[in-house]
Amino acid sequence: MTGYTLALSWSPEFCRFREDNQRHSRQCSGKQGRFGFTVHGLWPNSGRTWPQWCARTPVSTDVLKPNLCMSPDASLLARQWQKHGSCMTRRPATYFKVTRILYNGLRWPDFVRISREDDLTAGTIRTRFADANPGWFPEAVGVHLDRKGWLEELRLCYDKRFMPEACDARRYGAKEKQAARIWRGL
Repeated sequence: MTGYTLALSWSPEFCRFREDNQRHSRQCSGKQGRFGFTVHGLWPNSGRTWPQWCARTPVSTDVLKPNLCMSPDASLLARQWQKHGSCMTRRPATYFKVTRILYNGLRWPDFVRISREDDLTAGTIRTRFADANPGWFPEAVGVHLDRKGWLEELRLCYDKRFMPEACDARRYGAKEKQAARIWRGL
């Protein structure tokens, strides 16, 4: 492995138009509260690709339950374990423990406030995130926008020791000055 990517989905954008979708009701209905960034997955990097589907080790409900605060979709958690986690370690519990440590170590700037900034860009989002997280720098924060410029995902770039590192072009996403918008879901 050359490093890792922690992919974080912006839940208000994901849930837009899915509020009544039964499959996503835990995350999107509002009955379980409102989510901000949720874990899409922790992906190992090996140069130009993210290794996938290395083993078909099932994951138990007991292993998934402690992770539902960082990712409210148990099926997504199970799929991310199968697709990427199985390429990092043999045990699902280890994969989720590392993911939780990384996720719980993050500080979240006020993205609702940031969404109201004039002339918001992908670079502004990177800078606000890095400013809130000592040890992080904007080049280590990938910002992925949809085709209309709405924030979909952050991709945090780590080296093989799980320290922030500059993202490559694939993980970096939108260019610094690209206009961005953040759906608040309110």
